[in-house]
Amino acid sequence: MSFTLSILDQSLVGENENAETGIQHTVRLAEAADQLGYHRFWVSEHHNNPQVAGSSPEALAGYLLAKTNNIRIGSGGVMLQHYSPFKVAETFHVLASLAPGRVDLGVGKAPGGLNLSTQALQEDYQASRKDFSQKLVDLKTYLTEHTNELNAQPIPRLSPDMFLLGGSIESAEFAAKLGISFVFAFFINGDEALLKEAREAFQTYQKAGTRQQFLLAITVSVADDPEQALSHIKQKETVKVSFSDGRKLNVTSLEDAEKLVKETEKEQYNIHVQKTGYTAGTKETVHHRLTELAKSYDINEFIVLSPIVNIDERITSITLLKEALDQEQTNQKPNNQEVNV
Repeated sequence: MSFTLSILDQSLVGENENAETGIQHTVRLAEAADQLGYHRFWVSEHHNNPQVAGSSPEALAGYLLAKTNNIRIGSGGVMLQHYSPFKVAETFHVLASLAPGRVDLGVGKAPGGLNLSTQALQEDYQASRKDFSQKLVDLKTYLTEHTNELNAQPIPRLSPDMFLLGGSIESAEFAAKLGISFVFAFFINGDEALLKEAREAFQTYQKAGTRQQFLLAITVSVADDPEQALSHIKQKETVKVSFSDGRKLNVTSLEDAEKLVKETEKEQYNIHVQKTGYTAGTKETVHHRLTELAKSYDINEFIVLSPIVNIDERITSITLLKEALDQEQTNQKPNNQEVNV
């Protein structure tokens, strides 16, 4: 089974490196992905995290568009709760005007950080701000409807493709009903039963005649030595914190969960440890696992997230994975050459 490969990069910062180096490594990875023939390259939004330098995907995306030639560039994703949908639409319309047909707008519901950074990002907001669902509806309107009195200028010839990133059945259903694509964050929650339900919900509610897709985001580590590949998988669990007011936040450790609960001063909450979704090994092993997932859940495109901090090894990982996919596609092509005896 054939599928498409794309990349989500977080601009990881290694030991004895600074954030500037992490951003520069993302540029190198994007250039390599472009040359290798990956379909998309997305960058993430995280705040106040010394191990992850990517905090402004819209700014980094503009530079990456200028440094690459063919690959689609986008956000994975903009944390919409912090921002005006109108301003986000304007920003991505500018990008789409500079690089027509190459811009993706991935949107996330999470804050991208803990309470301190969230408070700093939202310090000018009124308490009665819109909920996330309405902001997402507004954003889609600004991106797709240009006959209103208020338009997000400049209006590009080709609008950015829009995606919702999430890890729940409700998010998959909402994206389908809204008419946008959905990316299931398997790298955060690797529960295949949940994945199956989310896939079915999206398929049930997606609109006919649209280009909506259900993509799977998964942590991937590839090396010639399978033990080396597995050694890069440091995080095999994440922690979900659910509050009584309906908010749900994913953090990387129980320590962060306890810190979050303490900062919010919420009396009622629930902490749930969940396994992450990843695959690690040789290129053949990883390709086989992705093929299994593609067949089981009707996945046509994977967004691969690399946990590898060393940039040379990270580039090697995406190179080996693409080699395996290219070889599989070559093997599937019919041999039309005539043989004269």
